[in-house]
Amino acid sequence: MVMDKLFSFESLQVFTRNIFKHIGCSDAEATLATEVLLNADLRGIDSHGIARLSGYVRLWEAKRVNATPNVRVVHESPSTAVVDGDSGLGLVVAPKAMEIAIAKARTAGTGWVAVKNSNHFGIAGHHAMMALPHDMIGIAMTNASPLVAPTFSVERLLGTNPIAVAIPADKQPPFVADFATTTAANGKLEILQRKNLNAPMGWVQTKDGKPSTDPNETKSGGALIPLGSDREHGSHKGYCLGAWVDIFSAVLSGANYGPWVPPFVAFLSPPSDPVGEGIGHFFGAMRIDAFRPAAEFKQHMDNWINCFRSAKPIEGQERVLIPGDPEREITAQRLAEGIPLNPKVVEDLQLLSAKFGIAF
Repeated sequence: MVMDKLFSFESLQVFTRNIFKHIGCSDAEATLATEVLLNADLRGIDSHGIARLSGYVRLWEAKRVNATPNVRVVHESPSTAVVDGDSGLGLVVAPKAMEIAIAKARTAGTGWVAVKNSNHFGIAGHHAMMALPHDMIGIAMTNASPLVAPTFSVERLLGTNPIAVAIPADKQPPFVADFATTTAANGKLEILQRKNLNAPMGWVQTKDGKPSTDPNETKSGGALIPLGSDREHGSHKGYCLGAWVDIFSAVLSGANYGPWVPPFVAFLSPPSDPVGEGIGHFFGAMRIDAFRPAAEFKQHMDNWINCFRSAKPIEGQERVLIPGDPEREITAQRLAEGIPLNPKVVEDLQLLSAKFGIAF
């Protein structure tokens, strides 16, 4: 078995920034896109990190990504805004939109921003966590390519549609929940495909709606399954969560929703009958002192975290985790030891290197 190879964060950072600059991004936006993309690798979410770099490049080559977007507010109230991403990289559009939400929260107490005409934005957690230094709670969500069948359906009508919430604490690390509204994100299937491994039961179904463990199922008409796997285990709740994200991200902003969301892969064309513009996101920032004194809240968050972390674990488990614990531990490890990349990802990046003449 071929093992993953370790690369330093700094080396991947230089390479990724140079690739984004090569396709036309400004220095500032190339740096911003690199930060968002590699934060996924640092946090152990390998499905959304540098493994997707060539996918963004292919979208640019297909003229579906604008490397120099005019990201602008097209409608607003004191606490809300709609942002047009001008077909920019979601890695650039999303943090700019989140900054607008934070700015509105500073004056209005809360800020809410819906985004249209964007592209895949990386990990939702990165954008939600932008609120933390401001003593704010951050919320981020996005719709995505339709690969998910609603409960009782064989049609692919929803994306994996992730939700992230970041909540600051005092002496304890922040609470950070970042999850797809499917049993597993599509990127997890891509990792299994690279490793030639089966998917756990409950992740995917065949084109006829039957359970499957084949990670390639979506390539032959099958679908991902909402969080919960089946009706008896609560898939209707995952379906509701995914629908909520789709409506907030796209129906509210004027982006494409449901089966009209453009695919991430460049070899598939967007639907010929769009109902909106691009992919949609939704962001929220809530100033804690709009509800109670921030210091008081954060002390109680410490108490909440300590209470749950000290919960008695079931037999065979070392401890009870707080959302954000695994990612924080992986970040520290990978900054010290390097980021592991699958050989197929390395090969993909080497092809990019040769194509653009950028050292890897």
